[in-house]
Formats: sequence, structure tokens, C-alpha cells
Amino acid sequence: MPRPRDPGAGHRRVRGREDTGGVTSPDPTAPGSALPDVWFTRDLPVLRAIARLVDEPKHGGAPYLLGSVVPGSGLPKADVIAAAKALASAGYIEPLTNHAGDIVRITAISSEARRLAGLWPTPQGEWERLLQQLAVRADNAPTEVERQRWRALADAAHAVGHDAGALLMQALIGGYVPRTP
Repeated sequence: MPRPRDPGAGHRRVRGREDTGGVTSPDPTAPGSALPDVWFTRDLPVLRAIARLVDEPKHGGAPYLLGSVVPGSGLPKADVIAAAKALASAGYIEPLTNHAGDIVRITAISSEARRLAGLWPTPQGEWERLLQQLAVRADNAPTEVERQRWRALADAAHAVGHDAGALLMQALIGGYVPRTP
């Protein structure tokens, strides 16, 4: 004879915790679980704040982590410290530390950090700017003949595609344009 179904099944307390009847929700702290992404919420905002401050002459190119970067980022002190450690270990920033190993100032940032923060161009960004410029010039050309030429160039650029366009911009930004014999 089958047992009557317990209406509380799946929601019993077992040794002080809820028993879900074998169904578990993902635990972000469980071994093998992916860690939460902190690049966009913590590290990138701190990198952008550092880049702004390093680039300003006001701080002599070496802003204090707690005195300038924390207020400049708008994030809590603990998050800025964790982000600065991660950015330093990745080679994005050059920290000046005290005898205890705590980051005190940021003395420099890498060229890749300048690109990620938006201070220097990226190939993808420059390709997008080129496409926008072509569209604006096509729309604002003084004659129909010039409008058609700009539209043809814009259409050709779109046909090249983002990947090939970014490679072209990478060569232009880097100062190297391969020449055919």
C-alpha cells in the first residue's frame, strides 16, 4: 500500500537546515563553482579611476590609492583595494607598496590599461568611429555626386566587416600598413 504523501515533504528541517528533498540550488561557494564576475563591477571602474588620475598632472602621475582612487572610483575602500591588487597582479598598474606590502600609490599604468580605460584607441573602437564618420559625411555631403561617393565608401566599409576592419585599424594605429610589391 502506498504511503500518503507528506504535504511538508521537500521542506523539512534536517539538523537546523532545510531539506529540499534532494533538489539543491547552485551554491556559488561550492567547490568547482564559477566565481562571480568582478571585471565590470569592480576592476574596470577602479582602472578607469586610476587612469584618469595618473593622466592628470594634479597628482604628479602617482595618485594615492586611499586618498584619490577610492573617492575617484565611487566604490568602497575594500573593493578598491581588492581591485588594485588584481590589477597589479595582471600587470595593468605599477603599484608603490609600503613595508607591509599594502598598495599606497599607483606610479604607472600599462599601455593595455590605457586602451581598456579609453585613453588610447582600440582597433574596434576606431573602426566604429570610421563607420560613423562615413555615414555622417554621406548624409552631409553638399552635392548628390559626393553623397553617392561617401555612401559607396560606407557600403564598402560595411562589406569588409568588423573583424577585417579592426585588423586594418590595428595596423593603422600601430603605424604599420603592409604594402604589396
